[in-house]
Amino acid sequence: MAYQDKDAFANRTTMPVEFIDEIETASAGWTDTQLGLVEAKINARLRKRYAVPFAAPVPDVVLDWQTAIVTHRSYLRRGIDPTDAQMVDIKAAADEAWAEVKEAADAANGLFDLPLRQDTTADGVSKTSTLAYSEASPYVGFDVQADAGRDEDSNRGGTFT
Repeated sequence: MAYQDKDAFANRTTMPVEFIDEIETASAGWTDTQLGLVEAKINARLRKRYAVPFAAPVPDVVLDWQTAIVTHRSYLRRGIDPTDAQMVDIKAAADEAWAEVKEAADAANGLFDLPLRQDTTADGVSKTSTLAYSEASPYVGFDVQADAGRDEDSNRGGTFT
């Protein structure tokens, strides 16, 4: 099962639906092919750490990456006006998506919360229990601060008021 089809992509992208229809009229199935290619590349990057292909529901961050990348490819397929300032933002979004995919795949601490592979415990986001515990009231910090102020005053020869 693909992460999203042309219709789901049309709902997520900032590209007008009319532009997607133009592309599909000229090359039927092109959008679905691009969605599949980008999905395969994302999965190839994330395979060492995460359980890909992702089962439904696919994490929104993965769909966002796929949408940003295919949106840029779709504009290139349709043709762009070299003076269109919006294309800078669209290309930047695609570049950022690839950078985040790479970051998710390479990060030592795992910066994205995606389902880990079950056959390995190496790397990835793992949720542990709380590592700190305190029974101190919220006012203890003020007492410690006041004590520190008294110590500083005694070192200066002054008095604490």
